[in-house]
Amino acid sequence: MKKIKESLCTAAVFAMISGPLFAQETMGIDEKVNAAFAKATGPFVSTIFAPIPGTSFPWIVMWLVIAATVFTLYFSFVQFRYFRHAIQLVKGDYSDPNDAGEVSHFQALATALSGTVGLGNIAGVAVAVGIGGPGATFWMILAGLLGMASKFTECTLGVKFRNEYEDGSVSGGPMYYISKGFKQRGLPGGSILAVLFSVFCILGALGGGNMFQANQAHAQISGIVGDYPGWITGLVFAGVVFAVIVGGIKSIANVTEKVVPFMGVMYVGAAAIILIANYDLIGWAFGQIFAGAFTGLGVAGGFVGALIQGFKRAAFSNEAGVGSAAIAHSAVKTSEPITEGFVSLLEPLIDTVVICTMTALVIIISQQMIIDEATGLYMLNEAGSAIATVDGNTGVALTSAAFGSTISWFPYVLAIAVVLFAFSTMISWSYYGLKAWTYLFGEGKTTELIFKVIFCVFIVIGAAASLGPVIDFSDAAIFAMAVVNIFALYFLMGFVREELHSYSSRLRDGVIKKFARS
Repeated sequence: MKKIKESLCTAAVFAMISGPLFAQETMGIDEKVNAAFAKATGPFVSTIFAPIPGTSFPWIVMWLVIAATVFTLYFSFVQFRYFRHAIQLVKGDYSDPNDAGEVSHFQALATALSGTVGLGNIAGVAVAVGIGGPGATFWMILAGLLGMASKFTECTLGVKFRNEYEDGSVSGGPMYYISKGFKQRGLPGGSILAVLFSVFCILGALGGGNMFQANQAHAQISGIVGDYPGWITGLVFAGVVFAVIVGGIKSIANVTEKVVPFMGVMYVGAAAIILIANYDLIGWAFGQIFAGAFTGLGVAGGFVGALIQGFKRAAFSNEAGVGSAAIAHSAVKTSEPITEGFVSLLEPLIDTVVICTMTALVIIISQQMIIDEATGLYMLNEAGSAIATVDGNTGVALTSAAFGSTISWFPYVLAIAVVLFAFSTMISWSYYGLKAWTYLFGEGKTTELIFKVIFCVFIVIGAAASLGPVIDFSDAAIFAMAVVNIFALYFLMGFVREELHSYSSRLRDGVIKKFARS
């Protein structure tokens, strides 16, 4: 086994060194790779993102939304009842430095947020508003609020069933609570589901959490400084990412606790400047959101179109129910699993309810000139789709143009934001993929190094090539994680309710006290 690991590590290092040299040749055969890969993986991708029969609503989105609703009701709206306590936990009011774990509540939250706050908040919202109209924002917010309960459930289980090692390190996540939880409940199939989840997690980490991020970062940078080979961007990113992830979760957390607040404040601050400059239109924008949520405001698909786009964007943005965040939160220093469940419910609030909503407001306000003043309806083009552009731009370009309409230099800020979002997403997903990898192949420095090098190789490939079907497949793998994870959560959510009742009664009786901070 040791020789196999050494051979794999040697091969990975060789690939890391030789990857850039062959990047340009690889780009030359992209079309062949795309065709072959699409043929092999097309059925899987189509199945994951297939619409519910008779509708255009992806069944995987409904799977996530229904689960979020079930958990919200099952835990009696825990996301609202314990919101204040969650803030106290993040501040460290109840943190015992002697508890097992590797990172603080805030660091765990920042690491998980860095994996979800990204291009979906910039480009995805523009697409949702563009297709579903302003009303999509309402359903996006609702789905985000419901998703808080999903995060609470999975992250509590992540800490409860994590592995704690003698050196102080920990490993946790769906693969651990599925295998251990099913065994404790006397249920069959736990080990199989855990392996399946791990495989999907590794594929998602290398693709959507890595290659796609590197590819989009290169596109944004080259759009500012001029066209140049993608492998250069990939090599720079790979070097920086490796320098961070080689230090493990503590190193990752130390970076994310600084990067996430910075990029969040930078992006939200820019949005706030625009909203303040157009304060007289904020009320009108919210009116469009609420009216459009139930009427569609003339957008193709009407109410249903707005609902689909809103739910879809929230699901793809905050990943509530996917299980990825539970891996990061499992590393927290705590002896009370439920506390990290409380902390994690803040994720969808920050990611979807705050950041996505501010993006949507800026876009809606910037589009006011294409709203027919007589009817208040979105104008439709000849194809019947909503006109949702600013100077002909869509997606991330639409967001950039929307912000640029008030802040001329914002496209440069956006370029920095995209790079930071991509970087933070990559280092977080490297940890998710690593824990899935070590679950399958065992803990150990050599095993970890092999994955970290492979992960960095894929950064170079992602930036240098344009492998559309590969990205589609990895995105499908990420949401396949949700199929396995949510299925398991239905059987394990009883554990969470037991933890909640025990903790809440002790908190109410004053048994659990705040720790004095120096």
